[in-house]
Formats: sequence, C-alpha cells, structure tokens
Amino acid sequence: MGQGQPVDAGRVAAALSGRSVVLVGMMGAGKTSVGKRLAAKLGLPFVDADAEIEAGAQLTISEIFERFGELYFRDGERKVIARLLNGGPLVLATGGGAFMNATTRQNIAKYGVSIWLKPSFDILLARVRKKSNRPLLKTADPEQTLRRLLEERTPTYALADLTIESLDGSHDTVVDAILRRLDATLGKDVAPVQEARRKVEVPLGARAYSILIGPGVLDEAGAEIARIAPGVHCAIVTDARVAPLYLDRLSASLDQAGLRSTPIVCPPGEATKGYAEFARVCDALIEARIERRDIVIALGGGVIGDLAGFCAASLRRGVRLVQLPTTLLAQVDSSVGGKTGINSRHGKNLVGAFHQPSLVLADTLCLDTLSEREFRAGYAEVVKYGLIGDRGFFEFLESNWRDAFAGGPARAEAIAVSCAAKARVVAADETERGERALLNLGHTFGHALEKLTGYDSARLVHGEGVAIGMVSAFRFSRDLGLCSGQDATRAEAHLKAVGLPTRMRDIPGFDARTEDLLAAMRQDKKVERGRLTFILARGIGQSFVARDVDEASVSAFLTREMAVWT
Repeated sequence: MGQGQPVDAGRVAAALSGRSVVLVGMMGAGKTSVGKRLAAKLGLPFVDADAEIEAGAQLTISEIFERFGELYFRDGERKVIARLLNGGPLVLATGGGAFMNATTRQNIAKYGVSIWLKPSFDILLARVRKKSNRPLLKTADPEQTLRRLLEERTPTYALADLTIESLDGSHDTVVDAILRRLDATLGKDVAPVQEARRKVEVPLGARAYSILIGPGVLDEAGAEIARIAPGVHCAIVTDARVAPLYLDRLSASLDQAGLRSTPIVCPPGEATKGYAEFARVCDALIEARIERRDIVIALGGGVIGDLAGFCAASLRRGVRLVQLPTTLLAQVDSSVGGKTGINSRHGKNLVGAFHQPSLVLADTLCLDTLSEREFRAGYAEVVKYGLIGDRGFFEFLESNWRDAFAGGPARAEAIAVSCAAKARVVAADETERGERALLNLGHTFGHALEKLTGYDSARLVHGEGVAIGMVSAFRFSRDLGLCSGQDATRAEAHLKAVGLPTRMRDIPGFDARTEDLLAAMRQDKKVERGRLTFILARGIGQSFVARDVDEASVSAFLTREMAVWT
C-alpha cells in the first residue's frame, strides 16, 4: 500500500476481531484527542479512563490524589480499566501511570492492542504547561519531575504492542499512522499482537542496546547480530550442559547470516567462575583471533554470562558482547546491566568490570528445559523487582505465579517487566553509585550463605540464597522497626508458596556461626570503609539503601535467627 493511500478503517476494525485499542503514554501525549478521532474512524466507542474515574468518584484526579493518595488512586484506576475492557471493544485512553501496573498490562494484552504514543520531551513539556491539573507535577521543579517520570516509565511503555511517534503535528496525522500500523500488523497470518515478542530498550546514550524477549529468538540470533555487526567473527562461550541443547542451533543461525563462529565450552557450575577458567577462556579467545570489533556471545546461565562478559571486557581492553541467557535468572537479571566478573576465595563477584552488552536475546523457550529447581531459583530474582519498588508487580506475581511457572502469558510478562525494571535502574545509575544498589536486595545475606556452603549447588544455588536473603532483609527491617510484620510475613509466604527456601535452617547441613556469617558479609562488595551496607525495606515495594548499618544489630539479628533452629 502506498504511503499516500488512505487505510480502510472498516478493514482494520474487522481485523481487531473484537479487541479494544488501548492508548498508553505520558501525560500530554495526546491520548484523549487522538483516541476520539480514532474511535470515530473505527466506529467504536471512546472512553477516557481518567474521565470515567472522575465521574464515578465525583472528584477530580487531583482531588483524589490530595484526599486519598496515589496508591488509592492506582488501585481504583486498575479496577476501572479492568471493567472497561471487559465491557466489549472500544478505544480507551489511559492515564500516564496506568500501564505501569502489571495486572493492567495483562488485562490490556488479553482484551486489546496497546499503542504507545511517544512524543519528544519538549513536546510533552509544552503541552503539560498548558494545564495545571497534573497532580504528579505539583512539585518545586515540574520540568525535572516530568523528565524523571519519562525516564522511569519509558522502558515499561516500550512493552506496548505498537509504538507511534506522536509528533507535534495534527492529531489526524497520528490517527492515520495508527491505522496504517494496525492494518499492517493485524492483517497477516501471524500470532496475535499480544503474543508478539517484547522489546525492552536500555537507554545509555551511545551505548544503548535492546533486549529481545520471546519464543524462537535463539534461531534468529544470527540475523539480529548481523544487523548490528555485519561480517564479524563470533566466539560462543558456553558450558558442557548448555552446548548439547543450543550450540548447533546458534552456530547454524550465525552461519546463515554470514557470521563465522568459534565455540569455547566450559565446565558447568559456579566453580567455573574463577581465575583458572577466566585465563583459559581469554587464551582461547586470543587463539581464535577475536579482534576488538568482533563479538563474544555468552550462551548460558548467569555463570557463563558473568565469565564471558568479564573476558570480553578484558580482551584487547574491550570486545563487544552479546548475551544469550538460557536460564530465568540470567534472562531477568545477570544478562542485563553490564555487571561481569568472577569469584575470589574471599567472596563472590569481587573481581570484575562493568561492560555493557551490545544486545540481549532472551528466548523464552529455553526455559522449558530448566529443572523445576532452576526455574524457582530464577523466580526469586523476579520477585525481587516487586519487593524493591513495585508493590503492584508483587501482587501480580502472587496471583499469577502458577501461570508463569506453567509457561503461560504471565511468564513473558514477568520477564519483560523485570527487564524493564532493571533497565530503568541501570539507566539511572549504571555503575552502582546509588540507586542501582537496590538490585542487591537479599544479596548481602545470600552471598554470605553461598560462600559458607562452598558454592555447593547441591546445597544452595544463587537464587535460593537470594530468597533466604530477601526474607532475612525484611525480617531484619521488621526487627529494626522499619517494616510491618505483615509485609515481612507476606514476602516470606509468597516465596515459600512457590517452593523456595526462606530461612537458613532450610539449607541442608548448614551449621555456621554468627561470626562466620559476619566475616563473609564484611567481604561484600557493597562494604564502604569497613561498614556494612544493606538493602532494607519499609514495606513491599519500598526498599532503600541503608549505609553504615550497625554491626551489633546485624549480629543480634543473626543470633536470633539461628537460635530458632540450633
């Protein structure tokens, strides 16, 4: 179809097959104005979610915020959008924060097609300045607040099915662009839009990269890598457990894209992440003549991702890296953000570098080969994002974890939300000088437990250590008077419900002393000037960095925890 030809709106409406069109994006993106015009073209009713909320409450949005707070408003917003989507096909304009809620995103995916209207910051600022009824912008510096909100929300908005650049032209131009995209997408014999692959952007300026999430991504790795680095030589670093499953498929994909590859196979297990294997892999990369413009591919779980990443960071002072994670833990955590490294006899991840990948490819079908224990361990890192700063996501997981474990739609949603959450934090604090430390919730306890079990995966794997560590962090926060006992119990109950260990007594044969745990914690990489740093919580979704934690308080807490079962 030529660019100038009008789209048959009736054909688009029929292709929607009873699904709604849901417009998402920042305040000032033009969702209401565009939505009214789009609804008229499609012959569908139009509803503005904010207007619906105001009509039901007989209060303005600002008044609801002022009287009851944002949490109350978000809960009502979620319920209203669910009701509207259940009522039949329509064009729905949502509030700027609505798409941040995981349950709302799931409902939109079930009943509709989501479209992100994406104007530039300058356009947004010009539009919102015309109105004074934006409750989130009632701050000392509205411009800076808007900029922060846009940066925080962009990775989540990018989870929408379609993105439309909402330029400062006529709204009719935007409507035409939407119709063209819908016509091109809905009229083909492909999976429904809501089942399409997800793409999360990590916005780091010139070093920005994409995370592609979905089934079959592995088989398209060659084409995706060739798109960013045509003609390169690829070194595939993997382990002896993963290689039989995926190495031949990846090599074939690279070959089809005209990319030469050399495999380097490591032993499986945490012991691989040490000096000896680091030296061996680096030598193998040099022998393969991997040059600075070539690519190292990490094919495997977190151990391989960390090791291969550190080798790439070190070789020739920096070779490009592509992460192809095959475990849930690696897909939602270690493959994103650029942390690479190896273990020392003194502790975990104490030798390493920040080295961002050029691309992350997360094939969700790889998760079907994981044991139940491996999947559960990775799930602990998913829960972490809800406990850190997204209570709504935690509640989504409480309601939908069985679907995620079974490979249903909640699995892809959980992975995408986790990656988007990490992308937000990494973009704000790449080298962990502040906010990024939040991602270590549970890790100070967890890493100490791993060290004291000798990194014996038969007794404890990383995700299990994190689960025990997160529960410990919440219980410690409760004992310090920071967090309610109800939230501490709720966090533990969910992790226990999915089959994860939650107490030190759950570790087979664990008999360490309080002094042993403290000694291991003192080697934690977050220690500053000899003082312990913990990630504590004021509640679910309200974690914070606590520096200079009194060691006597930690010792007393650990002694109480151990007294329960010794």
